[in-house]
Parts: sequence; C-alpha cells; structure tokens
Amino acid sequence: MSTQLLNQGSVVQRLARVRSVMSEHGVHALLVPSADPHLSEYLPAYWQGRQWLSGFQGSVGTLIVTPTFAGLWADSRYWEQAAKELAGSGIELVKLMPGQPGPLEWLAEQTPEGETVAVDGSVLALAPSRTLENRLKERGAQLRTDIDVLGLVWEGRPSLPVQPLYEHAAPQATVSRAEKLAQLRETLQQRQADAHFIATLDDIAWLFNLRGSDVSFNPVFLSFALIEHTQASLFVDLNKVGAELKRTLQREGVMLRDYSEIADALAALPASTRLLLDPARVTCGLIANVNKEVKLVEGINPTTLAKAQKKPEDAVHIRQAMEQDGAALCEFFAWLESAWGRERITELTIDERLTAARARRPGFVSLSFNTIAAFNANGAMPHYHATEQEHAVIEGNGLLLIDSGGQYLGGTTDITRMVPVGEVSAEQKQDCTRVLKGVIALSRARFPKGILSPLLDSIARAPLWADNVDYGHGTGHGVGYFLNVHEGPQVIAYQAAAAPHTAMLPGMITSIEPGTYRPGRWGVRIENLVLNQEAGASEFGTFLKFETLTLCPIDTRCLQVELLTCEELDWLNGYHAHVRERLAPLLAGDALAWLNTRTEPVVNARS
Repeated sequence: MSTQLLNQGSVVQRLARVRSVMSEHGVHALLVPSADPHLSEYLPAYWQGRQWLSGFQGSVGTLIVTPTFAGLWADSRYWEQAAKELAGSGIELVKLMPGQPGPLEWLAEQTPEGETVAVDGSVLALAPSRTLENRLKERGAQLRTDIDVLGLVWEGRPSLPVQPLYEHAAPQATVSRAEKLAQLRETLQQRQADAHFIATLDDIAWLFNLRGSDVSFNPVFLSFALIEHTQASLFVDLNKVGAELKRTLQREGVMLRDYSEIADALAALPASTRLLLDPARVTCGLIANVNKEVKLVEGINPTTLAKAQKKPEDAVHIRQAMEQDGAALCEFFAWLESAWGRERITELTIDERLTAARARRPGFVSLSFNTIAAFNANGAMPHYHATEQEHAVIEGNGLLLIDSGGQYLGGTTDITRMVPVGEVSAEQKQDCTRVLKGVIALSRARFPKGILSPLLDSIARAPLWADNVDYGHGTGHGVGYFLNVHEGPQVIAYQAAAAPHTAMLPGMITSIEPGTYRPGRWGVRIENLVLNQEAGASEFGTFLKFETLTLCPIDTRCLQVELLTCEELDWLNGYHAHVRERLAPLLAGDALAWLNTRTEPVVNARS
C-alpha cells in the first residue's frame, strides 16, 4: 500500500476519534487553524495539529470538522497540492476566493442555533475570536475556547523544541538591547500604557537582540515578553539560556522567567494596569488570563513597525549578505549548466546543491524557507515542495522555477529565478517576459512616503492584466533582518486591507514577485527584494523609490526580448551591469564566467 493511502487511512481514523470526543463534550464544530500561541507562520511540530489531523502539508490552511462535514480552506497557492493530499481522506477542499465565505464566515453562517463551536483558544488570535463569538451569538450559538480537542486524541504528540538561544551581536546588531527597550518605553509613555505584552517571536527576538532555532527557517525561539516601565520580563525555557547569557541579560535589567509562567504573570497584573497589546497578534486563550478590570490599550505592536524600518547601518550588512547569496547562486548555476546531460538532476538535486553553495558562504546560518525547485507542471503550484516520494527529473524541454533564500547574520534573502531547460516555447517566453515587465514596472516606481502598500499592487499587475493574465497570490511581502522571511506590517497585495499600519516608510524591505501559473503545464515567477529609499521632496510631499537588493542575473534565454520596451531593456541591462560589478570580486573560474555570460547586455533589435 502506498504512503499516501496509509496517510489517508490514518486521517480517516483520526477524524473518527476527533468526532467522538466532540460528541462527548457537546461540540458541534471544531475549528483547527494553522497557528500556535505566537501566531507564527512556521510552526514547531507540537502545534502542527491541522497538518496532523488533515494530512495536508501546506503551511497555511484552516480545517473545520462537524459530525457530517470536514473542510480544508486554502488559497490558490495550495489548491493543486491540497487536492492531491486530501484525496480519499473525507476532507473537502474549500477554495478561498473573493466573495466566498472564509472558514470563520462559514461557521457563523452554518452553525445551528444552540450549538457550540470549539477551538483551542491558545492558537486563535483575539481579534477574530471576538468577531466569531459575536457572529455566533447572533445565531444563538456559542464559541468555546477552553478545550483542546486535538490534545485529547493526539497520541505521540511531539515535544516542544529545546534549542539554545544566542545573541545577535555587533556588528550586525546595530542598535543595542538597552536602546530598543528605552525606545519602546517611550512609546508606552506616549500611549499612556503601564505594560506591553508581546507574543510574536520575531518581535521578541528583534527587541532583545537574541536568536534561536525553535522554528524552521526563522531564527527565533519560543517566548513571551512583558515590558513595563521599570522591568522587562522574558518568558522562555530557562534550560535554553546559557549561564553567560543569563548573566548578561540580568545585568541589563532583563528578568528571565520560565515559558510556562506567562499565564500566571498576566493574571497577576493589577486591575489598574493599562496593558498595550496587538489584538491581531495575541491569542484569546492567553488574554483570558488577564483580570477583566485591566484596561486593554489596543494597537499594532510598536516593535513591528520599528523592526520593519531597517537602519542605514543595517542596510550595509544586508547588502553584504545579498552579495554572498548572489555569489552562491552564481556558483550553483555554473554547476547546473555544466551538469546538464552529464548527471541525473532532479528537483531534489537542485535543493541539495543550492543549499550546499549557500552553506559555503560566510555568515550563512540556515535556509529562510523550504527551497522550491519546480519543473514544468510542478511550477504551477506556487508553494510546491519536492519530496523523496514525489519529485520530477529535470530533462527534456521546459521551465524550471527556483524560489529559495538564506538566513545570514547580516540579512535574510528570498529570490526566484526561471531556468530554461532544453527548448523553451514561445508561450513560455511570453509568460516570463510579461512577469518580468511586472517586476520592472514596480521596481522603477516612485510613490509618496506613507502610501498604503496594498495600493502599489496594481503597478506590477498592469502588464499582466493588459493581456488578461493574473495570479492569485500577493505581489510582495515584508522581509526581516536576519529574522522572518515574511514580515509585516507592509504587504503589496490588493487582497490585503489598506490599513494605516501598512504605510510604506524608509528602510522597509519588500519582495516584488508577480507570477503566472498554468495548471498542469508550467509556472513562472521572478522575484527580487527591494529597499525603500527616499527619492526627494517637492511641494507635493516626500517620495520614495526602491533600491533593488537582490543580486543575481535574470536568464534572458527565457525572454521574448522584442516584447520589452526601450525603458525596460535599459532597466534590465543596468541591473545586470550592477550585478556583475558587485559579484565579480567574489567569484572565480566557472562561476565568474557564468556571471559574465549571463550579464551580457541585451541588444534592442528595434533601435
């Protein structure tokens, strides 16, 4: 029997056990989000309950189970993957689409009067829990957050990670822990708050200049923080903090408390406390411990905006990390071109060789996400990941999409490039060219400082829309500084709410990654990271522009060059000249030769 069939069988059995426990506790519907108490994107195995119960391996998705229905809500990035992995499980794929009810809306509409919806409150954000609770009350139903149904049936549940903490030190850490805490306390004073509760791991890691490896790809550690005017408490597994680091933190006024003590600490806050928190970034289960008399001062975490705006000193290290990453990519691509026809190359081979190239570079710590090496039809799944059981051999003709990134002490990288394999068809070249036109259009844009980032999305989409082409994911996400590869508050996506906190400000790093996906055939995506820079002021205000940070040639063999305008060709040739100038000193031999070949200027045949 295949592994997939075995997994389907176990999912069916798990659903049956879950439904039995639901019946015992009077629960009509169970909500299982992809989340942990820190609302992280990548989850420690202990909190991968949605994956365990459904068998769906994607990083994002929401599961709902009722006595007669089980549905997995996923966006377009995961539709093909989810359809395969859910087949035969009894779980229906529900496609998230504009105008269609999401999982919370579905529960609010479908839960019968008098029934109960249950969710583990420790993994549901406070803001959506309030919305769902109010909607259910309108129907005469209720939300229960005090029961962990999965915990009652999950045998062999993984334990919490135990990797040690370490300092993110100078020179890469350009602002001290004491300075960051002082700035945060100034904000507390401005907000007339007595304390600030932080649950998001990247905010905590940034604030305390600490890093860890509790979460795959993100150099963070499981923790909570409670910041008061005279005291900063860090809640973490104390066994993960070495003696020297403990002394350093205590000397700088950071009180270390055990990770498990956060509920008691929140409950012990005096009733007169004004507690600053982000309702979208803390869970309802944790806040349930707070005295009802405590005044909640709600707003985005001040650290979220502070860490998004990289300092000029940070940018120096980030550019160096981009150079090392670009050099690793050149070495990899030089090997790849020499290996065609001589070695058997699979999608797994691409991952192995590219990871090895990065690992040889100074300052490299880890990958920043699972490498996506997707050949032809696999490229049509934006979050495809090759496995030992299912992967493609790269041979014949077509397009190879490689989306990868690294964590370096001086920065986080994320890049997507298209590679021609054999003969590339005219239609494939048109898709690649159209996507590049979108990248160039947004890369060249100037825009008012403070513009809400979702409003920039249409600039990248316009060249695709002109040919009635579109893509389902956002165009860009924020990127951390040796932190999470997906970072807020800015996001370039028309699907996102254009809220005040999404304003584009100097120092923010964002991806630009339009795409085109043709299911069963191929996918195209080209991605660079860009840095917001001031572009001057006028009577109309201050304007910003993008500095392209990513350094790696864009393979012109995938392009139909005659479709590019003179301005677009100028941008491409200018970018390649810059890439050559920055990377050539770090390369030699075959890698340098590859760089020189792939950065040759493209001649405009129409001039």
